[in-house]
Amino acid sequence: MRLIKARRRAIGLAGIIVVAAISVATRGSCADSSNTNATDPLLDLFIKKGFVTQQEAEQVESEAEALRTNEMQMPSPPLSKWKISEGLKNVELFGDVRLRYEDRSEEDPAGNSIDLQRFRYSVRVGLRGDLFDHFNYGFRLDTGANPRSSFITAGTSSSSGPYQGPFGKSNSGINIGQVYLGWQPWNWLGITVGKMPNPLYTTPMVWNGNISPEGFAERLKYPVGPVDFFATFGQFLYADLNPDSASQGLGIGFLSGSSSGSGSGQKTDNIFMFAWQGGLDYHITTNISAKIAATLYNYQGLQSSSENPGTTADSPYFGDPYVGEGAYYLAGGAAQSFAPGYSGYNPGHDFSLSTVPGSGSISFPFNQVGLNHLLVVEIPFEFNFKISRLDARVFGDVAYNLQGKQRAEDAATTYQNILSTLAAVPGSTTIATNFPAQTHDVKAYQIGFDIGSRDSLGLVGGTASRRHAWEVKTYWQHIEQYALDPNLLDTDFFEGVENLQGIYVAAGYCFTDNLIGTFRYGHASRINDLLGTGGSGQDIPQINPIKDFDIYQVDLTFRF
Repeated sequence: MRLIKARRRAIGLAGIIVVAAISVATRGSCADSSNTNATDPLLDLFIKKGFVTQQEAEQVESEAEALRTNEMQMPSPPLSKWKISEGLKNVELFGDVRLRYEDRSEEDPAGNSIDLQRFRYSVRVGLRGDLFDHFNYGFRLDTGANPRSSFITAGTSSSSGPYQGPFGKSNSGINIGQVYLGWQPWNWLGITVGKMPNPLYTTPMVWNGNISPEGFAERLKYPVGPVDFFATFGQFLYADLNPDSASQGLGIGFLSGSSSGSGSGQKTDNIFMFAWQGGLDYHITTNISAKIAATLYNYQGLQSSSENPGTTADSPYFGDPYVGEGAYYLAGGAAQSFAPGYSGYNPGHDFSLSTVPGSGSISFPFNQVGLNHLLVVEIPFEFNFKISRLDARVFGDVAYNLQGKQRAEDAATTYQNILSTLAAVPGSTTIATNFPAQTHDVKAYQIGFDIGSRDSLGLVGGTASRRHAWEVKTYWQHIEQYALDPNLLDTDFFEGVENLQGIYVAAGYCFTDNLIGTFRYGHASRINDLLGTGGSGQDIPQINPIKDFDIYQVDLTFRF
């Protein structure tokens, strides 16, 4: 009998503690202040049933009330000051931190060479997400001002030196890499405006992967059974050469024969690039798919310096004829000779209309960036399949300049004029020889193979990551002198120039879900020995033509 009473008493004490806790919590949040001293009806019930005595109930209740009072006296934690606008549906933080060792070397036909061994780093960070009413947004900050690379070379800052010491930061600026708004009112239509991720289906053969075009883009998608048809249209502001007009004497524009003075005035148009793409993505089976597209590129607003008589344009100039030649030339089968400057750059000399008809760029007669006669058709493609448990892809790209013949003829005419008038430049001699137009050098192509573990294709490019994932990728690339826009080419493979062909090999491995190690190698050589290697790559601009090119890269990337 005593054991039963002891159990009942223990149960009663446990119950009264629970009831007291509930009672205190209830009083703290719901009870009126005038009733704080009232006896809880549940405690009365425990007393009447004999589980506890009146004295025990009052003691437990008193202790619980004291505990509640102490909690009320403790300060509340401060509210978070981080606030997300109610207009944002979601926010995603994205970007990467990359560390790189690079060995890049070039050799010219005379046996001269340059070798760059560099430690480099890059940071890209941004936000993107959805707004309400079918809108989306995004922006990204990058290191590096070069639109074709966000990498900074360690130890090369202009603020590093005997006066300020080592480890300067002047080159490590932050730039806006992307800023855009999008609208997708229906599943089949999306519109984007701003500086955006490239909306086109393409390859690095035509577009450097770091370039974010500016302007407008419309994307359409329409599924029919296993086939997704798509179309993309781009209206990109290629260059804004403001002011559109300026009177003479206001310090704008260059007077013929001089790179300074009061200014000859200016009248320019904005340059626009238009892209028209259509294609399909065919899901043949669960593990097999094929994708192909056709794209047409054209340009509007080009204006050569000859349209401003008696003046020269800022150099280099997009509107003047593309030449693509450099310090060495080979004309009509003659022996190799040397011309002033490198990559067409001859500082301080005015190759204006008065000395070189058809060329008006100060100090830069051998124009490497001109956009004349570019009407390019590009056809990228890929075939995806599985080999056992591995993902695999055969991919490639083909491009043809429909106006390449005229582009080659303009280049030959302008170059010939330059060679024949070099006597006007101090220290130069006239070169009286014929330079034949290479009208067949108007195409480009790429073919490659990619294999990796499940869901890992894209790892070497930093667009995919998964712990212990791996990928091996290789391709062969061939770009002729007058085939493509030289200002968009990938500057790593191969140096952002034309008239080169070669092989690319890369391998990547994911140590964690976010940490990627990558090795890349590329080798290229000149295609047509009669021509230079035209283009505007800034890593080793001193050599044109390039006879042989080699590059090694080892990257460690943290992706988030």
